[in-house]
Amino acid sequence: MAVKPIPDGYHTVTAHITVNDGNKAIDFYKKAFGAKEIYRMPGPGGKVMHAEIQIGDSIIMLNDEFPDMGGARSAKAIGDSAVTLNLYVPDVDKVYNQAVASGATATMPVADMFWGDRYGKLKDPFGHHWSIATHKEDVTPEEIMKRAAAEFSSKS
Repeated sequence: MAVKPIPDGYHTVTAHITVNDGNKAIDFYKKAFGAKEIYRMPGPGGKVMHAEIQIGDSIIMLNDEFPDMGGARSAKAIGDSAVTLNLYVPDVDKVYNQAVASGATATMPVADMFWGDRYGKLKDPFGHHWSIATHKEDVTPEEIMKRAAAEFSSKS
């Protein structure tokens, strides 16, 4: 039997994040987003060498900081993250509030957006940015542009 170039359950692009406390991060993602732990490989000093969790149909890989091994530094060590992980869920308000109750920081309250999503943003306790959304309306690219122009002209 031939080995598949993309293993079952994985997508072409898979997020892989570095955190400053892998064990606590896995617990947070379970509470905040209903993540399921696939596996956890312990590293030196009780750190997480490599772990995989599943949120919905997506796998996220994570590890603790190991600056001496490939420069693995967390968002907290760097001071911020330029990446946002987008999470689509059936009930954005419920998951957003659950994440905040689990320790995330609200950075943008949930609201209906011009592109058709109900959407909010937060920062997890490990420095990673998340946007959480429920798709509410299919909007054509032309209508999105029209709504965006109206939205941004009202804020000028």
